[in-house]
Amino acid sequence: MDAEHIIMTARLWRLLGLDSIALQINTLGTSEDRSRHRKKLIHYLEQHHDCLDEEARRRLHTNPLRVLDSKNPTMQALIEAAPKLLDDLDEVSLKHFEELQAMLRNADVSFEINPRLVRGLDYYNFTVFEWVTERLGAQGTVCAGGRYDGLIEQIGGKAAPACGFAMGVERLLALLEDGGFEAPQQVPDAMCYTWRSRRPDGAAGCGRIARSGIETILHCGGGSFKSQMKKADASVRVMR
Repeated sequence: MDAEHIIMTARLWRLLGLDSIALQINTLGTSEDRSRHRKKLIHYLEQHHDCLDEEARRRLHTNPLRVLDSKNPTMQALIEAAPKLLDDLDEVSLKHFEELQAMLRNADVSFEINPRLVRGLDYYNFTVFEWVTERLGAQGTVCAGGRYDGLIEQIGGKAAPACGFAMGVERLLALLEDGGFEAPQQVPDAMCYTWRSRRPDGAAGCGRIARSGIETILHCGGGSFKSQMKKADASVRVMR
C-alpha cells in the first residue's frame, strides 16, 4: 500500500515532465522499535545538552525524534553522529523496509534513504517518505506521506492499516512554472448567464448543455444581463 502511493506519485511527476524531484524514504519501525531507540537517543542528546538549541532542549524528553529534523546549521554534526533508528529495528520492521525498497527498484523509482526523516506523531509506523527539490529554496518538500496504522485505533475505531500523503499544490505549481510549463488555456464553447431570479433554472440548463459534450462555463456572479454579456465577451478575449 505504501509502495503503491510512492509509485503513483512518481508516475505523476513523469506525466508532468518533472525531473528535479528526488525521493527520500525512511522507516519508523514499530512503537517498540521507537521506544528502544528513544532511550538511546535521549541519553546521547543529554550528553551534548550544551550544544542543543532552545527548540531541541524543549523536545528532548517530549519528542526527541524531532530533534533529528532540526535545520539549525550548528547542530548538524551532532545530529549526524546521533544513534540511528535503523539500528534498533526488529526483524519484522527490517523485512518490511527491505520489501518496500525492492518494490521501488522493480518499478524503476530511484530513492535515497534518509535516516533523519521522521514524524512527530505516535500513530506513524514503518514507511515515511518525502519528494524534495532544490529548486524552491527552503520550501523544498513538494509531497510527503507515510504509513499510520495506529491512527484509527487512537481515535476510537477498530485497528486498521492506513497510508496517505499530502502535496503542496502551490509548491508544485511554482516548480512547474520554474521549469517553463505553461498551462493550456481552454476556451469554452458556451458561457451561460442567468437572471438572479432564474439562477436555479440556469444552473440546470448549463448542466444539460455540458452533459451533451459542449464545454460550458456558468457565470455565478451578479449584474444586469447587459453587463454579464460584456463580461462574457471580455472573458473569451482573455482566454484566446
